[in-house]
Amino acid sequence: MKKGSTLFLKVVTTMISTPVLALSIFVLPKIAVTAIVKLQTGSELAYIVLGLLLIMYLSSIPFYFALYQAIQLLRYIDQSQAFSMLSVIALKKIKNCALMISGLYVIALPLIFVVAQWDDAPGLVAIGMVILGASLVVVVFAAVLQRLLEEAIQIKSENDLTI
Repeated sequence: MKKGSTLFLKVVTTMISTPVLALSIFVLPKIAVTAIVKLQTGSELAYIVLGLLLIMYLSSIPFYFALYQAIQLLRYIDQSQAFSMLSVIALKKIKNCALMISGLYVIALPLIFVVAQWDDAPGLVAIGMVILGASLVVVVFAAVLQRLLEEAIQIKSENDLTI
């Protein structure tokens, strides 16, 4: 397969990582500083905000690992190794990372709800639900692709053994 056929997907994967990195570097530290200042004035809501920030930073680790695995999977496709156990392993890692992100945001949703009630901003809950839903879709999609790929590899190996 031509190496340029997956170039678009590699570019999109890189573009997906940019806003998350910008959020982690520029926005979240400012929110953390504000929460720490509020914490010194005796606001209990600051603990909730700091907990949410911790969950956001923790979820960025499996997010970037999954993006790395997606780029590896695209590289396997470029090298004509799409139907190999390497691809299955990469899909399994992507599925596990998305499952970790889902778990973290299940924990975060009650905290988001408290902040949304305090700030009278129901859109915050919707944002948390979108992140949770998107990661669950990735879990299901990666699981289906992983199973299909395993079956295709099995059929391919059976066909290779027949004369």
